[in-house]
Amino acid sequence: MARTFTTVTVLGSGVLGSQIAMQAAWHGKNVIAYDPFPAALEKLPDRWEFIRQGYARDLDDYSDEAFQAAVERITPTSDLKEAVGDTDLIIEAVPENLDLKRKTWQEVGELVDSRTLLATNTSSLLPSDFADASGSPERFLAIHYANNVWLRNTAEIMGTEATDPEAVQDAIRYAEETGMVPVHVHKETPGYILNSLLIPWLFAGAELYVNGVGTPEEIDKAWRIATGSRVAPFTAYDTVGFNVASHIAINSEDPAQIKFGNLLKEAIEQGFSGKADRKGFYLYNEKGEPTEPNPEWVEKMKDF
Repeated sequence: MARTFTTVTVLGSGVLGSQIAMQAAWHGKNVIAYDPFPAALEKLPDRWEFIRQGYARDLDDYSDEAFQAAVERITPTSDLKEAVGDTDLIIEAVPENLDLKRKTWQEVGELVDSRTLLATNTSSLLPSDFADASGSPERFLAIHYANNVWLRNTAEIMGTEATDPEAVQDAIRYAEETGMVPVHVHKETPGYILNSLLIPWLFAGAELYVNGVGTPEEIDKAWRIATGSRVAPFTAYDTVGFNVASHIAINSEDPAQIKFGNLLKEAIEQGFSGKADRKGFYLYNEKGEPTEPNPEWVEKMKDF
């Protein structure tokens, strides 16, 4: 029997988690936005405003009234039992750390209902590396979103060898119900299709920077002009956000990437993590448009 999706829980209220939550609410789902840190939930009004600007700019059917109704369908909580005890789908968007994901899913598995579909939004880890922690690997899979969910609206659906094929079909249907274009990844692979292409490109830009070959602005300029692309490595880092990018880089085995990941982590500790904070490798105005390169990254090169 096919699952119905009325209530959706999103674990993690960061840049992407908040977007996943809003996309579901915009399409009529009741959403529980869980984060163990109340301070993170307090930032949600700012997250909604950032997303609202994107919806208003990019969606033909946008209205302030519809967006406010979507906000009102989202319930923030730091109580895990409240978040996962009675929900149709859980989408986990916690930081890209295997131990943390295993711990999260073990705790969820002890509280979740047997009807609930379990999904991770992991960017680079294999779902099979932590599906067993949930206690129900047969209903565990990945639903992977790209940043700017409402516009770059792919949803990569990837099961493991243990995933029930019906669960995969349910996830594809949920993606369609929430305005996404499902992409079925037929064989489990780290990074799915999108990040298998994207991450090496981003890593190349990071390596050029930490080796002192060019500033972020110069590297981006070379790419944009020569390829005609509007998106370049460091504008992409700002869009993705430093939290996800730092975890991926630090957990790699490449010394250059680890160095870059630590630089991103330092920036997060200083209070900025990309476009959503209006400060990353570039500075941004209220409309999310880049105004100038962030000079701090040029200054850091003096230590390379």
